[in-house]
Amino acid sequence: MSEITLQAQTRTQKGRKTNVIRAEGLVPAVVYGAGTDPQSITVDRQQFIKVYRTAGESSIIDLSVADAKPLHVLIHDYDLDPLRDEVIHIDFRSVDMDKEIEAVVTLEFVGESAAVKALGGTLMTSRENVLVRALPSKLVRSIDVDLSQLETFDDVMRLSDLSLPEGMEIVGDTNLTIISVSKPRTQAEMEALDEVESEAPAAEEVAA
Repeated sequence: MSEITLQAQTRTQKGRKTNVIRAEGLVPAVVYGAGTDPQSITVDRQQFIKVYRTAGESSIIDLSVADAKPLHVLIHDYDLDPLRDEVIHIDFRSVDMDKEIEAVVTLEFVGESAAVKALGGTLMTSRENVLVRALPSKLVRSIDVDLSQLETFDDVMRLSDLSLPEGMEIVGDTNLTIISVSKPRTQAEMEALDEVESEAPAAEEVAA
């Protein structure tokens, strides 16, 4: 059993009729995958938000649909209303706890880089998540990236440098750089940049 639970109810409303559901504080959703036929369901919007803040898209949730046995699911995707910034639809993916799966896990940047703080460099990140393979029970909400390892401008962190939980492996090229620190621009470089910007034609001139 997962420590994260969410209650759901079956639904028959589809299309525009789901607007009535949303007005009642519910979110139409679907659940599909291992151990279940595709089902149309609803979940409480506020409860879902609380669960998402804890689980993200890479932690197992026990989803109880009506009175049935809970399904082990991941939040596969969700849609937002572009005007209200409100969750309007969710896809849940049911998984087999005995089989390894691939999932995208968020990278959490923690600590402080001496190359930034003491040397005035700029932090350069190339990615914010990583694809991993593991049993569902081994998945985590996020993986920490320790910035304190970046002490000079020559230091970089690659996927291979990540400290992964036991039972989890990275899918793909582990030699890819996650983060580095660029040197601050010299006075000469700043002056050259200012000169280029001053010589660039104004937008009105280009349009003309």
